[in-house]
Amino acid sequence: MNQTAAALDDDVIELGEMAGSLGFLLRIAQVQVFDEFYAALSVHGMKPGEFTVLWVIHLNPGLRQGTIARALHIKPAHMTKLVARLADAGYISRIIPTDDRRSVRLMLTSTGKAFVRKNRDDLINFHKAERSRLDDDEFEQFAALLRKFTGIAEARP
Repeated sequence: MNQTAAALDDDVIELGEMAGSLGFLLRIAQVQVFDEFYAALSVHGMKPGEFTVLWVIHLNPGLRQGTIARALHIKPAHMTKLVARLADAGYISRIIPTDDRRSVRLMLTSTGKAFVRKNRDDLINFHKAERSRLDDDEFEQFAALLRKFTGIAEARP
């Protein structure tokens, strides 16, 4: 075995400038949070984006599908598939207004409302658990910086 291979520590990987890359760090954080999401909430049979879309429709009934897609940065083709899955599962209904046949407005069905109501605490508790590596002040600062970076307004109480 050569000295270089023997000296390598597989537990420490040099990332160089990547450790200072916002995109890289956000991607690693996203993967970690999604892994935790699936571990905690996979019993519900939903992906993070599906939960998010249901939550947004819950808070904004009748909003246009395209408006939600733009706000959540979901590509139109992907949003169409996501909405079809949620509609097929009976969680949402698509409404085509008579005055604008090109738009689709989304509403929770009674099944969707019951799902959100029943699983709200699981989702909220998961979001609280996401903060476990940060103290309250660190989390508030981090969230404020991410809202600033993304242009997302502060959550209303």
